[in-house]
Amino acid sequence: MALEVDGKTVETTENGFLVNAEDWNEAVGAAIAAQEGVPMTEQHWDIIHYLRDEHYNNNGNEPNERTILKDMAKKWGTKPTSKDMYNMFPGMPSKQGRKIAGLPQSTRKGGY
Repeated sequence: MALEVDGKTVETTENGFLVNAEDWNEAVGAAIAAQEGVPMTEQHWDIIHYLRDEHYNNNGNEPNERTILKDMAKKWGTKPTSKDMYNMFPGMPSKQGRKIAGLPQSTRKGGY
């Protein structure tokens, strides 16, 4: 599978994850989000950048839903609910968010 973004072909796996993580930029993330039916807002991008930061600057960390909630509450000043997060990322914030963030498919099991 492949995406066409800004005149460039970006290869993806059969599950829609990037084959080459270096291909990611916000335009690629937006294209993946559009395929996933996720309208990107500033809060969506906060989560995407948080997931990327955790992966690249914290030894490949894959935060679970509860950790994402807690860390976004600190960033936003209000605590989102699990329902809020699943409304933003219906395919699971920690899994669908990773796809949009251009990260490898999660190896974690469970939701929290």
